[in-house]
Amino acid sequence: MTNSQRATPAYPGRSTHSEPSVSTMLAVVADGYGTADVLRMTHLPIPRPGPDEVLVSVHAAGLDRGTWHLMTGRPYLLRAFFGLRRPRQRVCGRDVAGTVTAVGAAVRGVNIGDEVYGIGRGTFAQYAVAKSTRVARKPANLSFAEAAVVPISGLTALQALRDIGRVQAGQQVLITGASGGVGAYAVQLAAMFGAHVTGVCSPAKADFVRSVGAERVLDYTTSHFTSDARRYDLIIDIAGNATLTQLRDALTSSGTAVLVGEDHDQITGGMMRQLRGWALSLSRRRRFVGLLSKERGSDLQVLTDLIESGHMTPHIDRSFCLGDAADAMRHLESGEAFGKIAILPSVQAGRGE
Repeated sequence: MTNSQRATPAYPGRSTHSEPSVSTMLAVVADGYGTADVLRMTHLPIPRPGPDEVLVSVHAAGLDRGTWHLMTGRPYLLRAFFGLRRPRQRVCGRDVAGTVTAVGAAVRGVNIGDEVYGIGRGTFAQYAVAKSTRVARKPANLSFAEAAVVPISGLTALQALRDIGRVQAGQQVLITGASGGVGAYAVQLAAMFGAHVTGVCSPAKADFVRSVGAERVLDYTTSHFTSDARRYDLIIDIAGNATLTQLRDALTSSGTAVLVGEDHDQITGGMMRQLRGWALSLSRRRRFVGLLSKERGSDLQVLTDLIESGHMTPHIDRSFCLGDAADAMRHLESGEAFGKIAILPSVQAGRGE
């Protein structure tokens, strides 16, 4: 891409040092809810950062399950918040890694030229805005693509284990959906905290789950963790397929189950399951807690430190360019990905690598 194509705009407050030669960018949009077929690439105006926001020149974006939910409009309860008939936010994507090219007047601690990663708005594009409190310094030992697949999934795994699960060294920890984006980070972090980790996944992904830190791997196609004699101090339930009764029976008498994954309810997703878990916790020592992860720059900095110290490593299954965003979404839907999927802001469409 030429310098003129990547020129950056000047805005009120603290602006970039270069004047723009163009005012538009390429972006992937969804003008209605549906399958991956609703995604298309188009030209849009470069967004303007607000007083507490930064403008990021996107070097890579990450594809997470939440982006799929916003594309499909399911569970349907989401539409009450994000648009009844079509998404209010047309441009897809939330995970981002890139270079800050403009900052709002109220921003402190983030400067033009900083290499950052975090959670933005409309990141399947050449430029995206993000709250300055939702970005952090990019880990020095990661490429932009590797950094882009960390924020949402990494924060979810960290907060599920540390804040809700209160994981301790020596505990028995079970992680369902262990080969996915959140699961692979959760396995690594649980092992880093000194827990004995059992991962649940398909047989094709067992070696991958072991490679990221699981001591034991259970094949969900041939056995169920409830038939295992082992009881767990902490269960991070990402797959969302187990009933609350099954989770309860697999816990120790004072164990905790963190409900991360959604169930198959097309109306509310995992909300009703989390409410039932809360009610079940009232009369028992076992805890069932739903997770609503918090998008905190301070926790992103924790992840940066863990990554730079070698305790956590992102695993990219495949990378796709903007023109192939629909194919990336279909690959996510297939369930075949090991770890995460990255989106690169290339102007050329091509096959995933």
